[in-house]
This record gives sequence, structure tokens and C-alpha cells, in this order.
Amino acid sequence: MNEPIVRGEKPRVYLIDVTNRDGVQTANIGLSKLQKTMLNHYLDKMGVFQSEFGFPALGHETNYINANLQLEKKGFFDNIRLEGWVRATVEDVHKALKLTKVEHLNLSVSTSLIMTIGKFGNKINRDDILNMMTEAVDAAREGGVKSIGVNAEDASRTAAERDDQGYDEDYLLKYALAAKKHGADRIRYCDTLGYDHTQSIYDSVHMLAKEVQLPIELHCHNDTGYAVANSVEGAMGAIDAGVDAYINVTVNGMGERAGNADLVSVILALIKSRGLRTKDILDPKIDLTMAWKIANYIARSFHLPIPINQVGVGGNAFAHESGIHADGVLKNRKNYEIYSPEELGIPDELTLQSGRIITTGEYGGLKGLKHVYNKIGVELPAEMERRILHLVQVATAHNQLPLLPDELRFIAEYPDEAALLMTVNP
Repeated sequence: MNEPIVRGEKPRVYLIDVTNRDGVQTANIGLSKLQKTMLNHYLDKMGVFQSEFGFPALGHETNYINANLQLEKKGFFDNIRLEGWVRATVEDVHKALKLTKVEHLNLSVSTSLIMTIGKFGNKINRDDILNMMTEAVDAAREGGVKSIGVNAEDASRTAAERDDQGYDEDYLLKYALAAKKHGADRIRYCDTLGYDHTQSIYDSVHMLAKEVQLPIELHCHNDTGYAVANSVEGAMGAIDAGVDAYINVTVNGMGERAGNADLVSVILALIKSRGLRTKDILDPKIDLTMAWKIANYIARSFHLPIPINQVGVGGNAFAHESGIHADGVLKNRKNYEIYSPEELGIPDELTLQSGRIITTGEYGGLKGLKHVYNKIGVELPAEMERRILHLVQVATAHNQLPLLPDELRFIAEYPDEAALLMTVNP
């Protein structure tokens, strides 16, 4: 599995994609279980350390979760770690381990006073929050969970603001130390409402990392437009304190409200920006040439076009209209481009492969099916043709989109798992 480097070596930044957990919580849109599986596949190919791939305590995710864990054992994923998200309660941990075979969990509860009061009223206090979290960590360890991340939801608003405009972060530190004492592997610092700015998140994370000496995850929302900047600066707070950092990202910045830190933007910030480009701190397994493919797959799956000015992968990311710009880039592209289309895997001709019409699907027949599979270089065994046809019909209805070549190949190679992850029992 894709593991962090051992202590004593250079601290690095690793990526945890949360599109399949936070991204799919974006209001009014979503992904099918097949699309979520293909996203895990593409993230794996991109070298992303971990996918927060779903909710193991949620009934309709059970088959999807278990199918992906089966695919992991069969080698469909090479390196990526599949981790589930649950509330930091013993009940959720037990339910997740009863329903699924998940081996990695992130446990989440709010640490800010405003959320403690706002969510629980006078029923529980901050000491109760600590007990709830540590008991959940204990339950996960006793249940055989291999890695545990503890999330401090709304960490950036944990402290009550003082009259002098300063912040008292004693409770956040107490929370993190308690998590470590009970066996947590990482602490997730959540800027849940995009409340932080670059200096404040650097200071808070640096303090936590220095005092707790555990790797720190950064989970930043974009309500004030700071998600990418805060993620990178928070990560630097951890790095400068001598521990690894894990940045939570989503493809195309999807997520609640204004979204999360965008996957491609975070990568480019870490490897191309002033002061960071020479530090070599990003996980070396990251393959940026997957950027265009994964961004377009998710845009298509969410039925949301990529904005033309999207960082790196937007239609205008390498378009130059101004006379000065056009003249400059024609003389030397580096005049107006700090990275090239080739680095992001953008085809020479900007035509979306995903826009291709597939002539088999929900109402297709055997001849059309075999024609399409032959076209993509896959020969179906005669005894499997009717089963694959049925799965392709179901998958097309499941996605409500024509299937792409990679999806068709997946169904042909892993029919059992494809059937399982598309099965939902109401």
C-alpha cells in the first residue's frame, strides 16, 4: 500500500481526495456508485495517497464500499488507500465495521464551542466531546482498524475570541493530544467554513504539529476563496514543525457550499509557485498528467462543465487573446505560462474523449455491444456476452450517461464487483 515515508526523512505533503465523501455532498448533484469507483481508479493512477471513498456506516454505501475493497484485493487499485468517514461515536464505528470490511477510518466531531452548543444544546459539554472521540478511537482500534484519522470539525473556530482579538487554542490542543494518547495516526484540522486566512492557519497548524508531533491533515472550504491558499499554508505549518502534512482535495473543487480545495490547483501551487517550486515537498508519486482526464471525467459525471478559467484544465487555461500576451507566448510560451498543457495531460487537440457517443447502453443489443467492445480492443468470451450486455444496460441506467471506454473495460474485467456496487437494496 501507499505509505508515508518513515520519520527522520524529509517531511512531505500527501494528498487525500475527498470527492467521494465531501464532493458528493454538493447540493443538487451526485455520483453513481460506478462513477465513484472509476474516480477511485483514476485517483490511484494519479498517485493520490488516499481516497475518502465513502460512508461505511451508511446502508446504501455498503455494497459499493465492499465491492471497492474486493477490487483492491484483486489488484484493480495499485497503491491508493481506501478510507471511510464516520462520526466519532462508538455506534458509528461498530456499524461501519459490521457492514463493511473497511480498514481505514476518519472519525469526525466538532471542536468549536459554537457548534458544540449549536448542535447539542445543553445535552453535552466539551468534556463529553473528548470522551465521545476517545471512546470512538478505542472502538476502532479494538475493531482492528489499521489507520485512524481524528477530525476536528470547525477547528478554525474552536477557540473563543478574546477581547484583545487573540485566540485561546488550549481546547484544540487538548483534543489532539487526547486523540494521540488513544492511538490516532493523524489529526485533521478542518477550516469548515473557510474562516481562516493564510497566516492564522499556518500558526494554528504549526502549534498543533509542534506540540502533538503527529501528521496534520488540512481540510479547507472555499467560502472566502482561501481554500487552496489555506491548504498549502497550513501544510507548510506542519512541514516546518517537522511532520508530514496531508491536504484534503476534491476534483474541480467540488464540495459543500463554495466547495473544497481543488486537486489540480493544490498540486500546481506546491510544484510551480514562488518559494515552493524548489522545495520538492509534494509526494513524488503524484502524476500530474492525469489532471485533464480526471477533471473532465468528474465534470461529465456531475453534469457540470469545467469553467473556462479553471486552473490548469479550463478551456482558457492556455488561451491568449491580448495582443501583448499573444505576441509574448508565440515568442516563448514561458512569457505567459508557468506550466504547459503537456504537463497536465491535455491532448494536442482539445476534444473531449468523454463527449464520444457510445452506441450501446440501456437499450442496446448483442451486436452493438460486441461492435463497441471490439472498437476498444476488448474481445468478450462468448459465454459472458449476455451477462456483460445486462451489466452494460444496468450501468447506463445507473449513470444516466453513455458509458466510457474505461467503464466498459471495468465491467468486462470485473463483472462480479460491477454487479455488486450497482446493487442497492431499499
